[in-house]
Amino acid sequence: MERLSYKTLEEQGYTGYLLKDAPERVLQFGEGNFLRAFVDYFIDLMNEKAGFNSKVVLTQPSSPRLNTRFAPQDGLYTLLLRGRENGEAVERKRIISCVSRCLNITQQFEDYLACAENPELRFIASNTTEAGIAFDPSCKADDAPPSSFPAKLTLLLYKRWKLGLKGFIILSCELIDHNGDELKKCVKQYIDLWALEKEFTAWVEEENIFCSTLVDRIVTGYPRAEAEALCEKFGYQDDIIDTGEVFAAWVIEGPQSIKEEFPFEQAGLPIIVVDDVTPYKQRKVRILNGAHTSMVLGAYLAGQDIVRSCMEDENIRTFMNNAIYEEIIPTLDLPKEDLLDFAAAVTERFNNPYIDHRLLDISLNSTSKWKARVMPSVTEYYKRNGSLPKRLTFSFAAYIAFYHTAKERGEGCLKGVRGDSTYDIKDDAWVLDFFYDHREDTAEEIVHAVVNNERMWGTDLAELPGFEAAVLSDLKNIESLGAADAIREVC
Repeated sequence: MERLSYKTLEEQGYTGYLLKDAPERVLQFGEGNFLRAFVDYFIDLMNEKAGFNSKVVLTQPSSPRLNTRFAPQDGLYTLLLRGRENGEAVERKRIISCVSRCLNITQQFEDYLACAENPELRFIASNTTEAGIAFDPSCKADDAPPSSFPAKLTLLLYKRWKLGLKGFIILSCELIDHNGDELKKCVKQYIDLWALEKEFTAWVEEENIFCSTLVDRIVTGYPRAEAEALCEKFGYQDDIIDTGEVFAAWVIEGPQSIKEEFPFEQAGLPIIVVDDVTPYKQRKVRILNGAHTSMVLGAYLAGQDIVRSCMEDENIRTFMNNAIYEEIIPTLDLPKEDLLDFAAAVTERFNNPYIDHRLLDISLNSTSKWKARVMPSVTEYYKRNGSLPKRLTFSFAAYIAFYHTAKERGEGCLKGVRGDSTYDIKDDAWVLDFFYDHREDTAEEIVHAVVNNERMWGTDLAELPGFEAAVLSDLKNIESLGAADAIREVC
């Protein structure tokens, strides 16, 4: 088969949208699956539907990998979005044509810095993983390149300032709180470390907008198992196919003036600009992530293995929906219609026929996940109602039951027992040590020890009236009835 390219598509008589030539107005730190299925997808749609007329320069911050695959394909790649909408399975194919080139910063540092000379360049997007936004004091101003992403960005900004050109709108997509603020803080640390001019500091502050953003889309990446069959179906060879779910949401914290330059509203995209991203982060963590964490451990003990199967089990689905609609949503302060729409989308996302999301994968580090995703809903529910949310409280008993089945250690894990088989329990080493040390505890002893473990939860759980007794009752039900029947009873 011919490789995907403009020439190949022309020869095949392709009639879909393509943007062959446009100014490079976006610089992107990261060439990975997520950004290509999220930011670049949105830019491609803005090009088609709102005349954004922008190409994206991808930069690869580390060793060579994908950058050599973009040039032979003219920057084109196929994106498949698959999932459920309005109860129906959907699959959408789009050839993304907004990428102009991909630079490897390690090998093409001067080409990267030359991007600062382009007066058309206006936006910078990044997703350099949670560890990417970090200050490394060993980075020097004459490194070519420095190791850290913020140091690389500082040098680009510095050259831009030297040229007297306009600043940037910077969209940080890393999965950390206040990602844009943290990136700006690191840039200012390099300015101080390298003793750069005060006028440059003022330009960074006044002429650039560092936006914290919240991103939401499951991206499943290159479909290795089906890539050959997909290429046969497409009629061309594509080595950088990307896949993801249909649902997407992007919340950008910044001034409303961004909408004048970033025409997502005209393109009808699920993007909003807000003064504070915090309530939207809370919505995602409490509803989406909280539903996962509160459901999966009990569901696994009840015999389920993937999320979609849980949605096909009436009792587990009812448990999750009751937790979301009756116990989580009432603790949140965004408009109710917004919360209900998001919750409805969560149910469809969990029932995606194209994603096999393993419960054991979600169970990783469940201690910190329950604390961050579920405990705030429990405490806020009690604060507002003077009673405990029974499904979320049950989820804590399921958490204890999931860990307390383990009587043996494995390599970096504990070996839990479900029926005739074992499963790996993975968490911080001190958490595993704690449960191993308490492996012979009675139900009363293990519940008391966990609820009162200040290192795990602080003092909130021990101080909740009736919480320990309710958890103990639920744990005994799980042990005597089995997880499936205990879930049915709590529903």
